[in-house]
Amino acid sequence: MTLRTDSFHTGDEQTDPEGTPTAVTRPVRSRVTRPGLPWRSSVSRYLTLLAATDFLVAALVVGALTAQEHPAGIAAALAVAAGLGFVLTMLACRGYQPSGVATGSRELRSLLHVAGVLAVASLVVHYVGVAQVPRSLFFEALVLTLAVAAAGRWGSRLVLRRLRSRGLFVRRTLLVGPMSGLNHLFDVLDEAQSHGLVVVGVCTPTTADDAGGRSPVLGRYADIADLVRTLDLDAVLVSADAMGAADLRRLGWQLAALPTDLLVLPSISEVVPRRLHVEALGGTPLLGVALTTPGPSRWGKAVFDRVLGTVLLIAAAPIILPAAMAVRLTSPGPAFFAQTRIGIDGRAFTMHKLRSMYVDAEERLAELRDHNDGNGLLFKLHDDPRVTRVGAVLRRLSIDELPQLWNVVKGDMSLVGPRPALPSEVAQFTGDVTQRLRVKPGLTGLWQVSGRSNLTVEQSVRLDLRYTDNWSVRMDVAILWRTAHAVLSGNGAY
Repeated sequence: MTLRTDSFHTGDEQTDPEGTPTAVTRPVRSRVTRPGLPWRSSVSRYLTLLAATDFLVAALVVGALTAQEHPAGIAAALAVAAGLGFVLTMLACRGYQPSGVATGSRELRSLLHVAGVLAVASLVVHYVGVAQVPRSLFFEALVLTLAVAAAGRWGSRLVLRRLRSRGLFVRRTLLVGPMSGLNHLFDVLDEAQSHGLVVVGVCTPTTADDAGGRSPVLGRYADIADLVRTLDLDAVLVSADAMGAADLRRLGWQLAALPTDLLVLPSISEVVPRRLHVEALGGTPLLGVALTTPGPSRWGKAVFDRVLGTVLLIAAAPIILPAAMAVRLTSPGPAFFAQTRIGIDGRAFTMHKLRSMYVDAEERLAELRDHNDGNGLLFKLHDDPRVTRVGAVLRRLSIDELPQLWNVVKGDMSLVGPRPALPSEVAQFTGDVTQRLRVKPGLTGLWQVSGRSNLTVEQSVRLDLRYTDNWSVRMDVAILWRTAHAVLSGNGAY
């Protein structure tokens, strides 16, 4: 994806020695029009609509459940009280925060917080005797309300993605920092499209810096406030190495009177927010980072893998067996292929797949090395002559990978994790790459849902290490969901 930029003039034009016009970089003086409403206005309307929808959902659910047992007036009063109670609890649990609109996952987490608060409150009310509300009725109303509210939020995310693809409901963003620190930030923004940050331009220490065509350099640090005002910017994103603490504080003072957000990229990367916590040291915040995964999470992942792996293996048996027969009948050799791979902590194990190549594939590998279409560590060919006709179909649909579910059930692999590496590949691991061996390899992973064989070595390593450092069962569920789309689209499969 190429980050979108807005067209504008930044001043007069000069000509270079060859007579080609070049723009002089200087602050923009005329206000630039934008499609749709400003970010803050859009968010305000969205949150207002969300609160109104929550009120209606809770009121309608309670009204429907109490209509037959109470007079119409009492049922209506209970419905209004339920709607107000639900909305006020959402407010108390910070369920209508603008930051939640940008990330999406916070909206769903706030529903879980509300569920816990209301459940505890109902028990207290019941046992204290303030009101005798049947617990079955309360929990039925709570579950239905949360289910409908969650479905509504999921639907709203789809709508927001569509709007953002059209340039609406986005935050026009100015990046601040030296280009050496912004190159990585451009890559992060390419991957995190759900935040809706659209880069309008860059401010660097000197206007001589070049953004490499990814975004125009609009000015220096002294021009930031003027650019925010004239370009109608919604956010200023400052890289970690852009400026010192005192200068960052002064920038905050300058932007305080403007309708924009100040975002600061910390000097750490590839760390999910749940691993972070803020501590106070006088007037200075300390950012703490969780370095290890809690024991209950490790046990939860092990149980999740074994149980779901068993279910999926049983469900996949009607696919694996006919595919094995097709492999056996269309080419000489066994239906299944066993190969040594390296697992957690460098332990070797035997991985099982449906055979998709001719039996002499390993012997023919040497003559094809010079034609590698993979990323260096991984050998791949778009039109590999060693792949059988049936094998090509199995690879296209990833059916050849299904026998690995047996490795998951045995405990050699996980449903989600880094790609299981060959011993020859592990022998080439140096430096940070060795950290991918801290977790079990997976049947699928971030590499599979992000391009598979189309990824470069650097991208593959970054995704593997991101998962290794930040894995959770919730992340596994999300990756499994995305895997279905990646498999059906066949992106990167060959």
